[in-house]
Formats: sequence, structure tokens, C-alpha cells
Amino acid sequence: MASRIRAVVFDMDNTLFDFVEAKIKACKAVVEYLGLDDEWELLNYFLRGKHGFEDNRNIEDFMLDKGVYSQGKFEECCRIYEEVKLGHIKPYSGVREVLERLKEMGMKLAVVTDALNGHALKRLQRAELLHYFDVVVSGDMTGKRKPEPDSIRLALNRLGVRPEEAVMVGDSIRRDIEAGKRLGMITVYAAYGDRNFFENRRGGADFTVESIEDLLTILPGLKSRIS
Repeated sequence: MASRIRAVVFDMDNTLFDFVEAKIKACKAVVEYLGLDDEWELLNYFLRGKHGFEDNRNIEDFMLDKGVYSQGKFEECCRIYEEVKLGHIKPYSGVREVLERLKEMGMKLAVVTDALNGHALKRLQRAELLHYFDVVVSGDMTGKRKPEPDSIRLALNRLGVRPEEAVMVGDSIRRDIEAGKRLGMITVYAAYGDRNFFENRRGGADFTVESIEDLLTILPGLKSRIS
């Protein structure tokens, strides 16, 4: 028996907005405050995997290595970084229109992100997207990060839908698509937002979209793919 798609679960960063670009702007503001000139060098501290992509200890390490550390400067750098990063959050073109259309179609909507809950809510509020979502689940709510499917499973439970009744949309093949497939969801790879520097981009997803508007052309045909 065919199942009707009742929900769409979105990753947040680089699926709804360009978070990497916001981080680059924030890194640039920090290095300028410190009298330096290479935001990419600071960005690479976040990318190296030592503390995590959003841990401000990366800024501390950068300052220590550059010989410019003091507690006061570090605290100011963290303030600048967070303020500028949040200030450059804005949704990709078409995101609001697509979310509005999905709501009109009767879809339940969720965000599942590895970001901390406080950061996630601030970013969604800044992008003026929070009100579209019935559920927002962050990694700290389950203690597990994608591709572990715990956060997605929690979102589906809160939405009251089965995995086969939901679509997972995300920019990361390794995290979003793999997690969705492990639960048996239809998966959509948001190629337009993929800023994953060290991931293999091949394989896995049921569909690939080059803009978020393409999602609206996929959904009407999904019912026939599910048995």
C-alpha cells in the first residue's frame, strides 16, 4: 500500500541559508580586529576537527599560535565572531516561498541540526524562518550528531509521522542523506548549499536539487515511489 508524504525534515545550515559564508564574514571581522589579514587561516582552525566546527576554542588556539592572545581580546573576538556571524544569516532565495507552499500543501515541517539549540533558534529567528517549523531538534537534545539518526527520529516522533511518510532534505551526503536513508526516508540532496569541504559528494540520495524550488517539483511524484 502506498504511503502519503506528510512531512519534510530540513537540515538547517547550508540547506536553508549559507552558514559557511556567514562564518567567513565573522572570521574576517575577527582577524581585522586583531590586525591580521587572513580570514581563511582562522576558518581552517574551525575545519581541522580538534574542537568542533562551532567551538570558540578554535579562536583561542588561533590567537595563541599568532602570539596575540589575551583574555580580554579573546572575549572580544568571541563577541565579534558571534555578532557578525548571526548578522549575516539570511535565507537562500526561494526558501520562504517554498516553506509557505509546503505549509499550504498541508505538510508538517521540521528542522534537524547538529547546532546547539540556542544557536539554532537564534539563526532561524534571524532568518525569519522559525515560525514555519512545527519542530526544531538540535544535536544536544539527543546527545547524538548526524549521521546517527536519533535527532531525526525524535523530530518524526514529535511530528507524529513514520519515516516512510517523510522526506529528508540536506546539503551533506554523509550526515543528512545517510541518516535519512538509515531510517527509510526519501532523501533529497541540496546540492545548491553543499559547502562540505572534505566530503565525497557522490551517491546516496533519491533526488538531487540545484535550487530549493526544485523540491516542489519532486514532491507530487513521490507517492508512486513508495510501496
